[in-house]
Amino acid sequence: QTDFKNVICLGHILDEQGRKMSKSLGNIVEPWSVLDKYGADAFRWYMYTAGPPGEPRRFSVELVGEVVRSFTLTLWNVYSFFVTYANLDGFDPASERVPVEQRDPLDRWILSELHSLTRDVTDAYERYDVPATTRPIEQFVDRLSNWYLRRSRRRFWKGESDADKQAAYQTLYECLVTVGKLLAPTMPFMAEALYRNLVAQQDDSAPESVHLAFWPEWDEALIDAKLMDDMRLAQRLVSLGHAARNSANLKVRQPLAEAVFVVRSDAERPVVEALESTIAEELNVKQVRVAASAEEMVSYKLNPLPQVLGRALKGDFPKVQRALREGAPDDVERWAKALLAGEDVTVEVDGQRYTVTPEQVEVQQEAAGGYAVAEDYGYLAALKTELTDELIREGLAREFVRRVQTLRKDADFEISDRITVSYQAGEQVRVAVQAHADYIQAETLADALAEAPPEDGAYSEAFEIDGEDVVIGVRRVQPRTL
Repeated sequence: QTDFKNVICLGHILDEQGRKMSKSLGNIVEPWSVLDKYGADAFRWYMYTAGPPGEPRRFSVELVGEVVRSFTLTLWNVYSFFVTYANLDGFDPASERVPVEQRDPLDRWILSELHSLTRDVTDAYERYDVPATTRPIEQFVDRLSNWYLRRSRRRFWKGESDADKQAAYQTLYECLVTVGKLLAPTMPFMAEALYRNLVAQQDDSAPESVHLAFWPEWDEALIDAKLMDDMRLAQRLVSLGHAARNSANLKVRQPLAEAVFVVRSDAERPVVEALESTIAEELNVKQVRVAASAEEMVSYKLNPLPQVLGRALKGDFPKVQRALREGAPDDVERWAKALLAGEDVTVEVDGQRYTVTPEQVEVQQEAAGGYAVAEDYGYLAALKTELTDELIREGLAREFVRRVQTLRKDADFEISDRITVSYQAGEQVRVAVQAHADYIQAETLADALAEAPPEDGAYSEAFEIDGEDVVIGVRRVQPRTL
């Protein structure tokens, strides 16, 4: 008779190069070298997420360190953001809840993701599916940080404490508390730190430890599959848009005139149109539209691979090769998009049909003049790269704001401190700052923005913005005393 119902065992632990660890090879890792550097939680989490139990897995100090960099710090930064602003605004978790149906779509989306996560992780625990209890939490935290929080920051920053701001606090609080509870079996120390500060210290009637609290429950009524699918489509298109920006070496802070998308079905067109403002803001473009085809932004060429397709078709290869290379533009575009989406295509030559796979043909894309293009699995993003003087000035203003925010941080100002800003700059930056003075002051909490040498007592530094030398000084505005 045993004292347990289920046992989960690890497989062989290999070194970073995939070799079995042994003292003779000198490739063993002393556990304390990992524990001392990254802690037990990161050590444990890596073991849970690296692969299914029983399978071999690679292990090193740096692989555990990647857990900290990619997951733990992301979660902790979200938590730190919440605590900073909640303390500043005096948020009370016990305050009257804003009904979910009255909250911003972003709130409803992330709560849908949260309750879906709780349901799925609970089911995975009951099935002893270790990776399914941990990896989805990583994915959720990434969405929480890199989409929900970034899209919601201004709701926390605004001065008035209205229902929308209260809803944002309540939503983020529920996410952090629930994630903490879901982490309790696998990251007990991190979970305890989150729970103690967010719950136990705020509510005397709550259990004093996360390990004494009830497991979180989910509400099926809050899980909106369509809303989650729509938001993931927006995220996918934004990711493609960033890839297109990178291909043209255009910083996100530089506004662009337009982003054009090609989607996989007519049903997705209204989704993109409904989320137009979200996509435009994420990509920093003035306009978003959906095109019927990619013809105006990109042209395709098909290069059949003789060593692959030729081996499969033998004597028929030359005529199929010619059909793929010299086919009608509409056919070539249709074949290319299907192949890029990982689908097989059928080519008809002399009344005979031939099946061609993505591995047998190289698809070459050439962006039309003035566009930067990225494509993936049938989706395409094209960003118009032509920069007008107005767009350039707005980009310079955004770069100026980034430098001021850096100075605020280096000067150790509080996030709520009002400041004055003085600057000296070349002609291009000077004109840009003057044209966007209101935006700069609003973004940096500046009561004054003056073209002048740094004031006495100001924290100042010299920068280079777009090839021009710029000196910026910031000084904290002292609150009035009675």
